Amino acid sequence: MNKLASIFIIAIAFTSINVSASGDVAKGKVTSATCVACHGVQGNSVVTTFPKLAGQGEGYLLKQLQDFKSNARQDAIMKGTVAPLTKDDMANLAAYFSKQTITQSVASTSTSANIALGEQLYRGGNKDKGVTACIACHGPTGAGIPSAKFPALASQHATYIIKQLIAFRQDAHNVQMGANAPERNNDYEGMMRNITKHLSNKEIEAVSQYISGLH
Repeated sequence: MNKLASIFIIAIAFTSINVSASGDVAKGKVTSATCVACHGVQGNSVVTTFPKLAGQGEGYLLKQLQDFKSNARQDAIMKGTVAPLTKDDMANLAAYFSKQTITQSVASTSTSANIALGEQLYRGGNKDKGVTACIACHGPTGAGIPSAKFPALASQHATYIIKQLIAFRQDAHNVQMGANAPERNNDYEGMMRNITKHLSNKEIEAVSQYISGLH
């Protein structure tokens, strides 16, 4: 069975299970006041290194907060931010941001951006390099699969996406080189790490620019 088929089966299995969070949106709005400085009003960050949270899947948001709390996902700023949060606080924040509307972005018009390559990778992957198409988990419009906690990507800042893809790729580099550079490894069954270890910087930038313009 090929990787794409396997991913579809996993996604279908997840959608049959109720994995949604049950946070209080009103309470989450109150707690979100501490998030505005980095993530913007209603979760629409204007700083491209900080992700937009608006409209993201509730389950995915909750998992990330929990992972920051447990240090399964490492970030110095988020570590301090989640430290005082209770389980209910995190559930409420996830519920609140999931109900907000993300501000739309457009694909880069920079001459250095290879949108055609980005679209090719997103929609078709790269069979020769063993790179699965992003569309399998994140959907044709980048909406993700909330029930499987596969995140929405459409209109996310390209700079932030690049940062995360490189962090996932760093895991393979650390293993190969015996290094201990900052990495990200809280993806399901290493799916993102297995994909990104085959991507060049050029490919990561191209697919990130393409994703940013999806909606």
